[in-house]
Amino acid sequence: MGSPAGEIALYGVVQGLTEFLPVSSSGHLALAQMLAGVKDPSLTLSVMMHAGTLGATIVMVRRRLGQAVYDGLRAVAKPSRFLSTAGGRDALVVVLASIPTAIIGLAMRDTVERWSASATIIGVGFLTTAVLLSSTFFAPVGERETPSWRGALLIGVAQAVAIVPGISRSGSTICAALWLGVKAERSFELSMLISLPAVLGAVLLEARHLEGMSGLGLAAFGASVAFVVGLIALWFLRRVVTKGRLGWFALWVVPVGVATLAMAWAMP
Repeated sequence: MGSPAGEIALYGVVQGLTEFLPVSSSGHLALAQMLAGVKDPSLTLSVMMHAGTLGATIVMVRRRLGQAVYDGLRAVAKPSRFLSTAGGRDALVVVLASIPTAIIGLAMRDTVERWSASATIIGVGFLTTAVLLSSTFFAPVGERETPSWRGALLIGVAQAVAIVPGISRSGSTICAALWLGVKAERSFELSMLISLPAVLGAVLLEARHLEGMSGLGLAAFGASVAFVVGLIALWFLRRVVTKGRLGWFALWVVPVGVATLAMAWAMP
């Protein structure tokens, strides 16, 4: 494929789009590896691109994130602030949602790696995402700013389940929040806030295994592309969610899921 810079730019575009749009980045990557023999990016590139999309998320929800950090830290000394301040409530939701995400994610890590090689699992994952997205057309009009503590745990479970290839993380968490009666705009914001600890943890775990700084320049270029494309994807997703049109993404995911299952059944 052309120059290394062109290939890395393509990786950055794919990362920026599929990381946020509710179509499952893991499912598309696994499918691409099966069909076209696309190789995993180098560890350095993977770390940098995830750092790029992490940065895009932080920029997009910077106001809410700043409030959550400020009020959350103050709430450590005075726990009542977790319920009496907007930022404290957001911080509490993030902490509670991160618990099942971490437990389920670590427990299923090895299993998920095997599932990434199964076209059947990936196809079922895509169709599961389609069902979740389509269900949002029937979700009640949200009136809550934040879910209950049980709701926060449930959103965390939805995020953890999305480690299955084909199941979208953003689609799952936004869908869960909408069905819990959270306002559309807030469902988007909370989905992004909840993703930050998981993505940051993944980046730090990957970064531990880096050896040297080989290819850092090109990786930084890929991260920049992922950052810019990620911001555009986040802006678009926010508009789609607030207008109640999240379910339209099923028009993409359904045929991809059906085609993946057909491929699985046709394979010897």
